[in-house]
Amino acid sequence: MDHLQRLRTFVAVAESGSFARGARSRDISAPAATRAVASLEKHLGALLLQRTTRSLRLTEPGEVFLADCRRILAELDAAESAVTGARHEPRGTLAVTAPALFGSRHIAPLLFEFLDRHPQMQARALFTNRLVHLIDEGFDVALRIAVLPDSGLTAVPVGRMRAVVVASPDYLRRHGVPREPADLKQHRAIGFTIEGQDRVAWSFARARAGAAPQERLIVNANDVKVAAAVAGQGLARALAYQVTDEVRDGRLRVLLQAHEPPPVPVHLVYPAGRGAAAKVREFVHFAAERLRAMPVLQGRGLEAPRRARPPLS
Repeated sequence: MDHLQRLRTFVAVAESGSFARGARSRDISAPAATRAVASLEKHLGALLLQRTTRSLRLTEPGEVFLADCRRILAELDAAESAVTGARHEPRGTLAVTAPALFGSRHIAPLLFEFLDRHPQMQARALFTNRLVHLIDEGFDVALRIAVLPDSGLTAVPVGRMRAVVVASPDYLRRHGVPREPADLKQHRAIGFTIEGQDRVAWSFARARAGAAPQERLIVNANDVKVAAAVAGQGLARALAYQVTDEVRDGRLRVLLQAHEPPPVPVHLVYPAGRGAAAKVREFVHFAAERLRAMPVLQGRGLEAPRRARPPLS
């Protein structure tokens, strides 16, 4: 096995967490994959993978080397694609990442349809609330709901997302309806935190200092946050897509609409370079068209539920 194939085998084993699964993805035997990684470690003079009878994990040098391999192999694949014509015909594996709840609700169905359209392709998805570094972690496309910093990524705008405050009708009957951000200090709320980061702060347009509720419950999953709000545990801050169904069927009410901060921009982003591979260009074009048609990305979709009209006498 040549050096390039050893690198590809190492990446496959590291990403799958198993010699057997990595070998299957490379269409080689598990012993061949084991020999390839061992040969690579001998060549480098460093242990890349820590093996036990039950698990396989990257060493510190292995983590650094994996990031470098992903970047180098992505560049090599792009260069080969430019010559062989893959820039014109989608093929290979498309790696996509998005925020956890938005990904499972909206990006996953797009991936299913995209794969049905291109049977020769495969896809890998990571839906997580942490920031994924596309190049270092080997991803082709990300959906980002945030104000984007300056970077080397190409960004395709697909809409804007409202940030809203919601509560259940039962909670509001028991505790009253806040009319101004300053009223929030009299209320309890569900807080939210992202892995490795501080709790997400409450902010409003032209808000006064100290307009923050007491967070009796803090969670790190948006679906749990929404469920807690529906259960009457307090106010919750949410992006509009997270509570669309609950607002439309009356389980939650949107509050303080006049004080909402500016909507958050939503983009599809991918690494810039000599030219994106056909799989990236095709998916971004396909997904952008679908996402731009979503009401919740155009400031709609949170209309109050309609009351049933009384029967005519």
